[in-house]
Amino acid sequence: MEKSKKITYKQAGVDTGAGAKAVELMKEEVKSTFRSEVLTEIGGFGGLFGFNKAAYKEPVLVSGTDGVGTKLKIAQMIDKHDTVGIDLVAMCVDDILVSGAEPLFFLDYIAIGKLIPEKVAQIVAGIASGCRMAGCALLGGETAEHPGVMAPEDYDLAGFCVGVVDRNEIIDGSGIREGDKVLGLASSGLHSNGYSLVRKVFLEEGNHSLNKNLTELGCTLGEELLKPTKIYVSSVLKAIKQCEIKGMAHITGGGITENVPRILPENYDAKINLSSWDTPPIFELIQEIGKIDEEEMLKTFNMGVGMVIITSPKEASSLIEFLSKEREKVFRIGEVVLGKGEVAYV
Repeated sequence: MEKSKKITYKQAGVDTGAGAKAVELMKEEVKSTFRSEVLTEIGGFGGLFGFNKAAYKEPVLVSGTDGVGTKLKIAQMIDKHDTVGIDLVAMCVDDILVSGAEPLFFLDYIAIGKLIPEKVAQIVAGIASGCRMAGCALLGGETAEHPGVMAPEDYDLAGFCVGVVDRNEIIDGSGIREGDKVLGLASSGLHSNGYSLVRKVFLEEGNHSLNKNLTELGCTLGEELLKPTKIYVSSVLKAIKQCEIKGMAHITGGGITENVPRILPENYDAKINLSSWDTPPIFELIQEIGKIDEEEMLKTFNMGVGMVIITSPKEASSLIEFLSKEREKVFRIGEVVLGKGEVAYV
């Protein structure tokens, strides 16, 4: 009688050996992000971080979690995976930055159809790069192979970060008043929002090639769409120590239209002058090719402004000067007026 064949985990689609190889390939990148507070090596069941209580009077932990969204589809189509990790970190650390928090450590989760160690190592190299930019430790993560659930070439990313701010230094917008100035920090491009619409405009309706050089962009469409999200942590944390900042908004999904009201007191509006900054060409192309109206553009994309800062009139010039020295491109985009907690465009 013939013996029944033994089925292995690898035959079911999960290669634990590939997982071990991926960990080995990413070790040096991960270690390059470690701060002095990190107490564990790579590969443990949990990451240990020794909190420096002496640096804070009344520390408050601030956490954030996010993903990269369908921008990942562009990376998969081009087979370029070393920058989307920067996007993942940026989406999380820039969110907690608006509270005035310094990012301490970061965790990632990678779900992938088929685990190719070299591909995962590229993704993690991007995450490590983002963590170095933000000054936080890549404390741990998980890579999960999902055969039968995801196509072999597909993957998704999620990130989670923890930061800290002293209770009396939390930035929450409560001190915003009429006459305060609204500043905008330039984005590096689309960042990580609106990509479902972007793909529909360029790839479905426009039938554009990602490898085609576009004169308006000065690069290929794929290169433009994969420009990493800007991380504002270093420059803004320094600025907080030098100047009074009353409120900040990370301009992600919802654009200026929906994100700035999140920090406005209910009886104040932000009056934004749309001619106060130059909209990057990629947004103009999207609007033109997709025949999208201005209102839709403003509540879908950052339109060239990735972070909004609100400060007092007397601090505005000093803040602009300081951030400019930190190599940020800063625009005076508006002011705070009496209203209903909304954005008003002029």
